[in-house]
Amino acid sequence: MPVRVRFAPSPTGPLHIGGVRTALYNFLFAKKHGGTFILRIEDTDRQRYVGGAEAYILQALAWMGISPAEGPEHGGDYGPYRQSERKKLYIKNIERLVAQGNVYLAFDTAAELSALRKAADSNGETFIYNWKNRSGLKNSLSMTHEEVQSALENDTPFVYRFIAHRDGENKDLFLEDIVRGRMRVDKSLLDDKVLVKQDGMPTYHLANVVDDHLMEISHVIRGEEWLPSLAMHLLLYQAFGWQAPEFAHVPLILKPKGKGKLSKRDGATFGFPVFPLEWKGENAGFRESGYLPEALLNYLALLGWNDGSDRELFSLDELTSAFSLTSITKSGGRFDPDRCKWFNQQYLAQLSVDELIPVLQKELAVHGVEQTSMELGKVVSLIQDRLVLLSDLWKEAAVFFVRPSDFDEKAVQKQWKAETPKILLALEGLITSLDDKSAEGIRTAVKKWADANEIRLGAVMAPLRLALVGEMKGPDVFMLCQLIGGDETSVRILFAVETISA
Repeated sequence: MPVRVRFAPSPTGPLHIGGVRTALYNFLFAKKHGGTFILRIEDTDRQRYVGGAEAYILQALAWMGISPAEGPEHGGDYGPYRQSERKKLYIKNIERLVAQGNVYLAFDTAAELSALRKAADSNGETFIYNWKNRSGLKNSLSMTHEEVQSALENDTPFVYRFIAHRDGENKDLFLEDIVRGRMRVDKSLLDDKVLVKQDGMPTYHLANVVDDHLMEISHVIRGEEWLPSLAMHLLLYQAFGWQAPEFAHVPLILKPKGKGKLSKRDGATFGFPVFPLEWKGENAGFRESGYLPEALLNYLALLGWNDGSDRELFSLDELTSAFSLTSITKSGGRFDPDRCKWFNQQYLAQLSVDELIPVLQKELAVHGVEQTSMELGKVVSLIQDRLVLLSDLWKEAAVFFVRPSDFDEKAVQKQWKAETPKILLALEGLITSLDDKSAEGIRTAVKKWADANEIRLGAVMAPLRLALVGEMKGPDVFMLCQLIGGDETSVRILFAVETISA
């Protein structure tokens, strides 16, 4: 059977990175086995539908470099790829289950069910609509044929429920999962799940099974939060007489601290992105925060999978080659923002100068820096090893294009001595007079001058850096002088002396 896998998100908001990782695992598995990666939009819950969410999902997958081969925007022979457009298929199949006696109509109202739940709660029990009580509730199994017909003729709202277990049947149901192994479920503890709601739309269970069968899905790779649904889905496959796909339930991505899975709210709580892209101007994504998609994919892949080695850096092709469902871990991986940044730093270091120059040019335009004759390649070379996020590019490069308007107070207190203005003015005159204003030319002249005047080099370099940069960090001072030019170097030194000495 050809490998066909699907990523099936609900358009209820922005795509969480946990969903991105699930999509990645599906993509890698399909690519490794020469199969097909499908995007299916599970939008049957119209009350939770959020406009723009589907487009966001497509854009996010495209930015990450894991776009599907089939889907709403890509087409394919197994469409439609939105569940809201497949209603006829679900109704056709639910009628088949009704005719087989595996599904019944339930006319219980929400108020009646709520009262039953409250009554059970008061007795320390949990109400479950199943084989123990279905005969005493309002459904087509307990009602006469005439009563059912009357209810239908009067447009009495109803849902379709699946018979999970019958009294006297074997209670054991054995489940197989590639990640979890073999499991046993007691069917008598399952509830009769609703398969079609009162509005005529299918629930996740029916739509999921029908779609996976009709789309010829070979492997279902999804988050472990769906593991409790596996028994129900296998029972549905058995009722239809269809061969079930293989299942692999991947572990959760956990919070950096505390218990539970990483949620969409944790980004604001912990101060890092949890969405691949910005969502409606409210939540910055990894892209806007300066992450490279390759670095993010690499990090996410290792949150729940490893190839058995200590290796950490993988290209997408290398991940594809090494990936295996049997190497997915059972335990969740804790999201570590600092670790994620480390991966990004490694990938930024691997970029060529030519790849970063256009990014810098864009930043110059954003910050109102007019066309400059400065050698941007040299600027990038000087700052690249300090980049952790792509957004650091302007922060590190700004000193080459914008002179400091103020100076770090702690640095001034430590480095600015009574003799500093005299030293800096002498350096300004020295640098201005040089014919060779290259970094090496200035370096040689300054060291020679310091030696001749018996001035410790540290007493020269620290205030010079403070004057040119405004703080005690930044690029090589002499390369900075070369790139900004002698005139700008002079202006910065004189401004510092005037401002700090005032």
